[in-house]
Amino acid sequence: MATLLIVHHTPSPNCQAMFEAVVSGATAPEIEDVRVVRRSALSATASDVLEADAYLLGTPANLGYISGALKHFFDQVYYPCLDETRGRPFGYYVHGGNDVTGAVRAVEAITTGLGWRRAADAVTVTGEPSKDDLQACWELGAVLAAGLME
Repeated sequence: MATLLIVHHTPSPNCQAMFEAVVSGATAPEIEDVRVVRRSALSATASDVLEADAYLLGTPANLGYISGALKHFFDQVYYPCLDETRGRPFGYYVHGGNDVTGAVRAVEAITTGLGWRRAADAVTVTGEPSKDDLQACWELGAVLAAGLME
């Protein structure tokens, strides 16, 4: 059975709504034979990454960058996972109060360094997520999970 690892930092109601939509899409009834593992960015480990077949990342944009929690995650897993996870698919979502540019740039740079392959367009939201934003999050989760179905 394939595994989708969702690594998230969810400090606000807006991030929580996006996270819940992503999980809902990834665990939709149509998705079969895919295990969805959820880890907060501060508790995810290199073992979690090595055991997964794809990754879905979620972060707020903090001070023009990804959250410190997601940065800590990347710092912990980068070298232990560098060679073994090249080419694996990933997707991500970012929430910000008014700008997500720096956070998007950071996720793209770090995942490029890891050699991960973006399998879906990022979902970026500023302000309160709309119904369409949450639908895009649902689709992000569904696309990543469906890509792992046999």
